[in-house]
Amino acid sequence: MDERSRTLLKALVERYIADGQPVGSRTLSKASGLELSPATIRNVMADLEDLGLIASPHTSAGRVPTPRGYRLFVDTMLTARPVDLAHAPPEMAGVREQLQPDQPQRVIAQAAQLLSNLSHFVGVVTAPKRAGVFHHIEFMRLGEKRVLVILVSSDGDVQNRVIFTRRDYSPSELSEATALLNTHYAGLAIDEMHTRLHGEIESLRGEIAVLMQAAVQAGTDALQQGSEQVVVSGERNLLGVEDFGHDLGSLRKMFNLFEQKTELMRLLESSGRAEGVRIYIGGESGVVPYESLSVVSAPYEVDGRVVGTLAVVGPTRMAYDRMIQLVDITARLVGNALSGPR
Repeated sequence: MDERSRTLLKALVERYIADGQPVGSRTLSKASGLELSPATIRNVMADLEDLGLIASPHTSAGRVPTPRGYRLFVDTMLTARPVDLAHAPPEMAGVREQLQPDQPQRVIAQAAQLLSNLSHFVGVVTAPKRAGVFHHIEFMRLGEKRVLVILVSSDGDVQNRVIFTRRDYSPSELSEATALLNTHYAGLAIDEMHTRLHGEIESLRGEIAVLMQAAVQAGTDALQQGSEQVVVSGERNLLGVEDFGHDLGSLRKMFNLFEQKTELMRLLESSGRAEGVRIYIGGESGVVPYESLSVVSAPYEVDGRVVGTLAVVGPTRMAYDRMIQLVDITARLVGNALSGPR
């Protein structure tokens, strides 16, 4: 693609994002600043359409970007850069004060709502992955082949889980397992306990080892179920997006996506493994398979470790430069709030 075609495509995408109307050759001539005849511009537009970068909706003489056109625009023509927190846009001036670090779950809910309010689309935030460091564990016999596992984390959270054992355990055996775990494994993360216990399994009495492994698995399950995994805010904003028109079928599918949350979790977990802001346009993630939706996401860190991801979900016709800044700044502010005072 030559420079003239790139300039016209950039102007077309920017004009369509701003106005939401198909862009004709006359409008494109003014927007691009190029001194080209309407016939020349129509020829270039025809070439861009052949490349799958723009399309003609219905019988309109104008053109609109396709997901492929948006992707080329975002990858090669967008000039958005990360913003220093000290020079955040005016609209985000009060965000830092609103993210109060008193309770992590509250920070996540606030962040999702802020993303929604500032973008006018949908804000999505995954809850921080809990480190799973346990402080104390205790076994209590409930009956034949049933044991209550009481797990106390380092932050004081208490989780109870009932495990079913292959044989009955006496109170003395449960006390022995309790003492072993608390003496040798307290202060370790659950996954560290699992690894270390696996390596030391031969040195432990067989039946006690089985009980301890069951306790570690119960701890893992408790951590996974201990808090809401994804917080979604602003789904109803999509009802006011002109791009979706009155297609109730598509809207119903989108609302189901936000309600079920499983697919969103997969997408945001994938985003969390990448650095910086990621953009998925028109279903190209394979996880949110809607041509009319885009996702702008970024991971957030606590004390230098990625613990979650946040995103704005909206129509493909969104101001990507503004969304990139919004998501990037919010991710850093959430990380700072959850990291506590320095």
